Amino acid sequence: MLRSMAKVFLLGAAALLAACQAQTLTQGERDYALSALHASRKLFLDSVEGLSDAQLRWKPDARSWSVMEVAEHIVASEEFLAGVAQKALQAPADPSKKQPKPREMDAKILAAVADRSQKAQAPEGLVPKGRFRSIGELTAEFRRLRDRNIAFVRETSADLRSHFAPSPMGDLDALQWYIFLAGHTERHVAQIQELKSNPGFPKK
Repeated sequence: MLRSMAKVFLLGAAALLAACQAQTLTQGERDYALSALHASRKLFLDSVEGLSDAQLRWKPDARSWSVMEVAEHIVASEEFLAGVAQKALQAPADPSKKQPKPREMDAKILAAVADRSQKAQAPEGLVPKGRFRSIGELTAEFRRLRDRNIAFVRETSADLRSHFAPSPMGDLDALQWYIFLAGHTERHVAQIQELKSNPGFPKK
């Protein structure tokens, strides 16, 4: 009888340990990243909805990007930045790099990346090249990629806090790369809004 009870106890303890190991993020951490991804998804799609071709292609000068080009950059970055997070997860875990207050860093990343007062040059691979024939084709690809990223963050049991990749802000863990992605989308939605508020922007 005692042996049976001990066996049941050990099995229960093993199951509890497995459950704890699988839950590598707190629900608050997961929800914060998901909220940022959902919110920036809506901001972007709303920013280009109903724009005419003339509005999408208009540029204030030869050096500036059009709304369509900014939107293409957002889509290209969606795949690239998620790829950085996935490559981090494929590398060995490095718990020594864990930040003492990762939740505070999460918020700093989102705010800093979205801040348009700090200018940045897009890497050559993320410069728009006219790969989409229409805004409908572009937004369909964005939805596909963003929904895939949201599903991954929502469902993964990977230890996103123990795998890192370097960034201009220092080493970021895999979850923070998805937060960086959301902030990057917000940053370029602000750029689209700047174009739309320009006095020269076509009325329709």
